Amino acid sequence: MGNPGEHGIRELEVRIPDRGVEFAATMAVPPEPTGFVVFAHGSGSSRHSPRNRFVAETLQRAGLGTLLVDLLAVQEEADRANVFDIELLADRLITAVRWLGERPEAAGRPIGFFGASTGAGAALQAAADPMVDVAAVVSRGGRPDLAGPKLADVRAPTLLIVGGDDTTVIQLNRMALAQLTCPAELEIVPGATHLFEESGTLEQVADLARDWFLRHLGSAA
Repeated sequence: MGNPGEHGIRELEVRIPDRGVEFAATMAVPPEPTGFVVFAHGSGSSRHSPRNRFVAETLQRAGLGTLLVDLLAVQEEADRANVFDIELLADRLITAVRWLGERPEAAGRPIGFFGASTGAGAALQAAADPMVDVAAVVSRGGRPDLAGPKLADVRAPTLLIVGGDDTTVIQLNRMALAQLTCPAELEIVPGATHLFEESGTLEQVADLARDWFLRHLGSAA
């Protein structure tokens, strides 16, 4: 495990094996974490996404561990079809959850998903798997609709966050919200576009995600 940094948070780069390939992840562990949040980024991004890292750091300061995952191995990324293969990405998330559950830092602690863009569809499809115990899901500018009919099987409380100026994605999120049968809310951040690049909007996303995870992972601990 890496040396502790600010706030005693330890970070390390790891590789997660899955049927002959390995995919990369960055794991951060605060002292006595309340739970862990697994991040799934969208197409064209990676675990180094500055937006996801910003949110992850907010969660870490609140006492939550994070695992930012590249759901495809390097050799798989060359095939663009894999980037939009929601079933493959969801399966990798499930593998990441199982791997995390075997780590001594995370064993027995509740787990949540944070998905951005297409990663939100994968996160919700993974959360719908009856063999996966997920305590909460947050989607940022996500495509939860990509989880399709699996939305109705999601049991974990789910928060959908969309920018107020991201009109097409707002409609897709409203459609997905109507299909969710778990406790679910839609939060629209005024003045924000798809990437939440406007001043103060990503901070709102991070605060909303932190509060959601603390509420639901804390009660599951």
